[in-house]
Amino acid sequence: MEKNGAAAYPEPPQVSPLRVCDLPAEARPREKMDRKGAAALTNEELLALLLGSGTHGASVLDVARALIKKYGSLTALAEDATPAFKEVRGIGPAKSKLLKAALELARRMSAEPRDGQPVVRTPEDVERVLGAEARGRAQEVLWMLPLDVKYRLKRPPVAVTLGLADASLAHPREVFREAVACGASAVVLAHNHPSGDPAPSAEDIRLTRELVAAGKVVGIPVLDHVILGRAEAVGGRSYVSLREAGLVEFKT
Repeated sequence: MEKNGAAAYPEPPQVSPLRVCDLPAEARPREKMDRKGAAALTNEELLALLLGSGTHGASVLDVARALIKKYGSLTALAEDATPAFKEVRGIGPAKSKLLKAALELARRMSAEPRDGQPVVRTPEDVERVLGAEARGRAQEVLWMLPLDVKYRLKRPPVAVTLGLADASLAHPREVFREAVACGASAVVLAHNHPSGDPAPSAEDIRLTRELVAAGKVVGIPVLDHVILGRAEAVGGRSYVSLREAGLVEFKT
């Protein structure tokens, strides 16, 4: 467009009305964290601190809000095993990897034992130790929990296999190798159903019976096999214990 025969200047770039630098100092995520601590920040503000900067026409807070809107929750965000973060405007490959790394650290931290090695006497204890990690997995994972004579974990749960569609991956040798190495007196098995429904399949039952039999041979009894899912899938309970359900005969 020309005015008086001269080319007009181009339109200035559109910027977000919510630029972080335009906010009062007390409302900026970094300053807010300095004054009140990380716990006082919203999910969007914490994500904004991780992302560091926005993009043309979108502040870093806008980008963080777009992420939350896309996934609906931090749990869904953590469960996305694809590079779909990059579909959100303002998140490229580098920021996508940074987010995945931060979420993976959070998942691993939630699985670490606290106050010494935890006691695992019930299916609820298994859910407490592994539930958060199991819900963050997009693939089926089989864990072995090695226990001492007082039912304390000898070491953190061992991820034995990834992807149980092929049961040959869960060979007894792989399951009991670490149990033997750390001197476990007994083990509990656990695996997740990414669908959220912890109902056991015929293959889950067959595999469990095979591993119980192998445990008798090596002298390390299998006490239970707990399948982890989501509470909403089973009316408030997020797991199924094959022992409690009476589907497999375990050591009494």
